[in-house]
Amino acid sequence: MLYPFHSSEGVFICGVLFYLANSGANVYGVIVAGWSSNSKYALLGAIRAMAQSISYEVRMALVLLGCVFMAGSIHLQSVKLWQEGTFFVIGLAILPLFAVWLISMLAETNRAPFDFVEGESELVSGFNVEYSRGGFALIYMAEYSNILFNRLFTCAMFLGSRDVYMLGQAWVFLFLFLWARGTFPRFRYDILIRLA
Repeated sequence: MLYPFHSSEGVFICGVLFYLANSGANVYGVIVAGWSSNSKYALLGAIRAMAQSISYEVRMALVLLGCVFMAGSIHLQSVKLWQEGTFFVIGLAILPLFAVWLISMLAETNRAPFDFVEGESELVSGFNVEYSRGGFALIYMAEYSNILFNRLFTCAMFLGSRDVYMLGQAWVFLFLFLWARGTFPRFRYDILIRLA
């Protein structure tokens, strides 16, 4: 219902607000997963992941509101159609927002160089340290499905195009996520605070 297909009849009208509400609710799953494992290390990792996620939610909301104000609609399909019609005219105005959005997406999905949740020696593996087999698989499936959805949302919000081209653009973003993980070293926490 949130993805803006051209041929879809049942697209959610307040798509951008629905995305913000769902991405904000992601924090609750992380804190419950860290708390329910009954380990101090997992709880410390969950609190750190929660603090990092909440700090990037504000920046993501401001970037999305900037795009919504330019497009004049919170309907995701309208924003995508606006991007299709005026991309080359308005593209330069959205470019700074797009750069901030990409950095925020890397940080929100705990990808390198912003993977502080698992990066410190006292955190071991973050909030998922006590999970194995099925629980561990579900946590990582949720994390990677978040990456897959965010890349499609990024294409719809910033690079609006036809559905076939959008899937190609989404594969480029997946490559950028993997490339950033293999290329950039992990930031120190004070550098992250200065960046934010």
